[in-house]
Amino acid sequence: MIELILKQYLDSVLDVPVLLEHKTGVTVPYILLDKTGGSESNHLKKATVAIQSYGTSLYNAAKLNEDVIRAMDGLTTVENVGGAHLNGSYNFTDTETKNYRYQAVYDINYL
Repeated sequence: MIELILKQYLDSVLDVPVLLEHKTGVTVPYILLDKTGGSESNHLKKATVAIQSYGTSLYNAAKLNEDVIRAMDGLTTVENVGGAHLNGSYNFTDTETKNYRYQAVYDINYL
């Protein structure tokens, strides 16, 4: 399951909590992972994953997003991960809750 592989990897290289779902009481900053799609062909898998960086300010969310992007450059060192390609990176502040966040979307190839 690519979400667990990604969580374990980011936990090992970042100093903020990495979550697979929203939890009440978690203090900002943190990372939230969301697999938004996937496919498989000839036993090779591809997943599209949104990595949301939450911060106490827009600047802090943007900085954490940049830390995530730098960390993701090393994902291919993880066994069975063939590639991680940045699809997009942008401000994704939640207008309803007013939580500052940035989002980096990756296409990940893995076995």
